[in-house]
Amino acid sequence: MTDARTDPGTETETETDTATPTDTGDPDALDELIQLAAERQDLTELRRLSEGGNRTAVDQLVELASELGDTAELRRLALQGNADAADLLEELACG
Repeated sequence: MTDARTDPGTETETETDTATPTDTGDPDALDELIQLAAERQDLTELRRLSEGGNRTAVDQLVELASELGDTAELRRLALQGNADAADLLEELACG
């Protein structure tokens, strides 16, 4: 009996299932991840989740950045065309 991982006549390695809810498109799981990241005030995770264009993640990212007074994050989002971030950034600048 030969092992498919070592037999030169077959595939050399097996693939593991590394799919995440964002990869599989599970909207409920994605919403849960967004909610948990917002509750933990995890800007990095919200940024990662928003990179796929998920509007809820972007909205949560803008809201959290505003709450934390993170002008760098708001500026980054505004430069990407996010009007809400631009408005909040203006409000923070005007006091």
